[in-house]
Amino acid sequence: MIDPSRPPLVVVVGPTAAGKTSLAIELARRVDGELVGADAYQVYRGMDIGTSKPTAAELDGIAHHLVDVADPDEHFDAHRYTELADAAVAGVAGRARAAIVVGGTGLYARALVRGLAAMPGADPELRRALSARADAEGVEALHRELAASDPAYAATIGSRDLVRITRALEVLELTGLPISELHDRHRRRPDRYDSLWLGLDPGAAALRVRIERRTVAMFEAGFVAEVRRLLDRGYSPELPPMRALGYRAACRHVAGEISLDDAAQETVRDTARYSRRQRNWFRSEARIHWVEALDHQVIARVRSHLDARRQS
Repeated sequence: MIDPSRPPLVVVVGPTAAGKTSLAIELARRVDGELVGADAYQVYRGMDIGTSKPTAAELDGIAHHLVDVADPDEHFDAHRYTELADAAVAGVAGRARAAIVVGGTGLYARALVRGLAAMPGADPELRRALSARADAEGVEALHRELAASDPAYAATIGSRDLVRITRALEVLELTGLPISELHDRHRRRPDRYDSLWLGLDPGAAALRVRIERRTVAMFEAGFVAEVRRLLDRGYSPELPPMRALGYRAACRHVAGEISLDDAAQETVRDTARYSRRQRNWFRSEARIHWVEALDHQVIARVRSHLDARRQS
């Protein structure tokens, strides 16, 4: 049963460049709400242009939580996100406002609403052994081994996705259970929050245009200078956040490996590929109500959700 002490949430998700933040800001104005970010990279300080953090002018007084809460060299995961997001949501509720979770990191939004699956911690020795096997036999060989023991999960990830493949094999070794079974058990657990999910997806063709325009705007706004500042502060280009969309290409440009045009084209290409994966991921989430815009029907639905739960 959902904890009655936890306030209702509105969750706005969708692929990158779909317009989620603009919709969420306008929704917050209409329902007296505050934003709680669900973006794996907007949490990092100094990574502003490349992560498309909304500016103060765009927010126009709307509070936006879960941005700038970690440095790029800090470890940040779904567990830490959930802790901070719980505190942010409680604060929003304490101010008698609506919490609107917005972002493209589906894992974070899902972790906040559903909680985290019970998984064993990392085993460094086992991970080293799996990594050595991947080097010697190839990542595809480990994927074939995973497919033999957990075909359901293997079918959902790429044959060269070393991180997820090794994690699944690690979980199997440590628990004797396939990771897909642990995920299924988790899905059957009750949610932590009563939530209304809204999805925004203008379609592949429109997204491509949006991504191209946003990339141009990023570079014109000083994206390369932002990356230089991060590198000058001592953040390695090998840090996970520095290998995020756009940042990896910009780092290569700063290092003199590729031209500015090539960096922009690589950013568009990688972002478009990522948006396709996001679209597939979100389409698998049955609870999402897909919308085209913030019209009066959507606003009425949101208000009904918030009012019903507040009064229950």
